[in-house]
Amino acid sequence: MDLGFSEEHEAFREEVRRFLADGWPLKGEEANLKRRAQAALFRKRAIERGYLARAIPKAYGGSERPSDPLRATIIASEFARVHAPRDPGAPISQLIATLASHGTEQQKKKFLPPTITGEMVWCQGYSEPGAGSDLASLRTKAELVGDEWVINGQKIWTTAAGVAHMIYLLCRTDPDAPKHKGMSYLLVDLNQPGIEVRPLKEMNGDAHFNEVFFDDARTPADYIVGRPGEGWIVSRSTLAHERNAVGASVAVRVQFERLVELARTSERNGRPAIEDPIIRDRLAELDGYVTSHEYSGYRQLTMDVRGEKRGAIGMMNKLVSTEIGHRVAKLAFDLAGEAGLRAPLGDRKPKGDPDWMTQYMMSLGLSIAGGTSDIQRNIIGERGLGLPRDFVAQKGAR
Repeated sequence: MDLGFSEEHEAFREEVRRFLADGWPLKGEEANLKRRAQAALFRKRAIERGYLARAIPKAYGGSERPSDPLRATIIASEFARVHAPRDPGAPISQLIATLASHGTEQQKKKFLPPTITGEMVWCQGYSEPGAGSDLASLRTKAELVGDEWVINGQKIWTTAAGVAHMIYLLCRTDPDAPKHKGMSYLLVDLNQPGIEVRPLKEMNGDAHFNEVFFDDARTPADYIVGRPGEGWIVSRSTLAHERNAVGASVAVRVQFERLVELARTSERNGRPAIEDPIIRDRLAELDGYVTSHEYSGYRQLTMDVRGEKRGAIGMMNKLVSTEIGHRVAKLAFDLAGEAGLRAPLGDRKPKGDPDWMTQYMMSLGLSIAGGTSDIQRNIIGERGLGLPRDFVAQKGAR
């Protein structure tokens, strides 16, 4: 097995490295810009070089490059190596892919360019107090009145709603249709009367999530993605991209390496924790999981290069990644000992401090993001392996 890159791709890697060495972090007066402005400026330059938004046509703000999974992998790894801004992150990157697939020409030209650079910030309005894993039970309503949709209802666990400019959300537009067929996918300006954002305080002191209330909020009739009633189909496209983002193996390896460093610097029974045989066994077991996840990624990359469909194995990434991440955070929490009992630091943590208490709490949250682990197992079984649907789910989908 040869996991190396060709001379052509290694030359491309050096090209990307030179670009990053010269371009990130920004220098001179540009370094005084606010963080979001710096990231937007850098992304524009990276797009001009063809490194970002490669699948997006130039007419919509992308670099319009031919598909090359190996080059894409090199770009991702090199940008991650120097912590350079790449895509604007979830949930924005999910919307980009969704609009590129389902948006109208007008929507693509209006929203994609500033969204790709990160100048326009979005949040995702899916979950509701009574509609989480069973998303199709949502009750937020949108009624077409003249040339506008009028929206009433509530969303919850909305990431970054406090700083976002826009929200893409699912609303029930046909209350008489079956619940999977009566929803629509709308784009809505958050800065308007009739929308209230309330932060949700988390266990670690942060307020990353929010509740969003809609009281006769409005959005133009043509801000619907897909046709009325197609919201479930469009939303599945967005969720697929979210699961892929959560399931990336790179982040898991980085987290594991931090865990190993913690084991080297922590003490257990008067010696470095990494010398304790029980800890070494747990680390070795985790390393096996992380390595197998990485090699599964190599296998899937090979399938991408060959133009083959990933099938069931591609559906496993999110589930495997979150399960490993929780195991890593649990061992780190155990190693932290009494220090793990301190209050989580949230945004107040020192630079470079992994804050394992927060990591442990977040590992539980990631098992919910993009669909719970049980939902992921259903997806793998039904769509990947062709198993029959759960009887209750079949009954509810009618």
